[in-house]
Amino acid sequence: MKAFTYIEQGKFAMRDKPVPVLQDPGDAIVRVTMSSICTSDLHIKHGSVPRAVPGITVGHEMVGVVEQTGPGVSAVRPGDRVTVNVETFCGECFFCRHGYVNNCTDPNGGWALGCRIDGGQAEYVRVPCADQGLNRIPEGVTDEQALFVGDILATGFWAARISQIGPEDTVLIIGAGPTGICTLLCVMLQQPRRILVCEKNETRRQFVRDHYPQVFLCTPEECEETVRQHSDHGGADVVLEAAGGKDTFELAWKCARPNAIVTIVALYEEDQVLPLPRMYGKNLTFKTGGVDGCDCAEILELIRRGKIDTTPLITHRFPLAEIEKAYQIFEQQQDGVMKIAVTAE
Repeated sequence: MKAFTYIEQGKFAMRDKPVPVLQDPGDAIVRVTMSSICTSDLHIKHGSVPRAVPGITVGHEMVGVVEQTGPGVSAVRPGDRVTVNVETFCGECFFCRHGYVNNCTDPNGGWALGCRIDGGQAEYVRVPCADQGLNRIPEGVTDEQALFVGDILATGFWAARISQIGPEDTVLIIGAGPTGICTLLCVMLQQPRRILVCEKNETRRQFVRDHYPQVFLCTPEECEETVRQHSDHGGADVVLEAAGGKDTFELAWKCARPNAIVTIVALYEEDQVLPLPRMYGKNLTFKTGGVDGCDCAEILELIRRGKIDTTPLITHRFPLAEIEKAYQIFEQQQDGVMKIAVTAE
């Protein structure tokens, strides 16, 4: 089969690989019908994910059809259309039982697919712990509607959930890339009093204007003043940082009011500085870490009910055979790209 592979730092390439086989009773083999390219894939390419293993098939955003299941799998069966969770989790260890599935202690736990084991930018993928890692797509929900459930939409849902957003809150989201937009959609479900979005890229700002005109928009240079103008207590009650830029972490805590929650959604490529003397007295609560993707079934039901729609994010479509061109467009942010759907044919 064809599989897009991490060769070495700075290089991905299409390779021929054997179709994966079951290795454990809890495995499932999924025929990938649609996948996508994530910024985290670029982090692997740039060498900022030390856990990534050269030779693995990349890709962790995908949907498909179950082809085969191990004897220990009961939640899905061959023929089911499914989303694939970016996180592999056993469901039984201490962290899984407490809902912290990103920290699962299984050897394949956490972000394994497309990082430490073969992922989904291929014709087939083996999914460990399939009872936890696969969710059936409801009837009437298309592949495109479900494509982001297992990663960036789960990320936005998790971030909004742990941020404890209330109806009187002013919420600031930094970054209007795909993860930022998914975070925005999930914050909107919480119905806070105000939502502000900070984004430096004009194309992405226009995307927000076109699709979500009810939110306030600003650039990073305007952000602190805009937040002060639109908040009741000198800053945002909740800040969600989804940009992962050089200065966006600092912007996040500066724009937060005293005793606010700052949730770090982004994956950074370099260290960030925590200037404790300058932030002393703000009494901020920071929440950080990878997505705990245990809400996929609930998210799929929200999609089925029309409460969440991420299809406007899909601006480009390419077959798997042309994925190198798709990567070029995505990495260089050409042609107004937001997200790319990679189809099997």
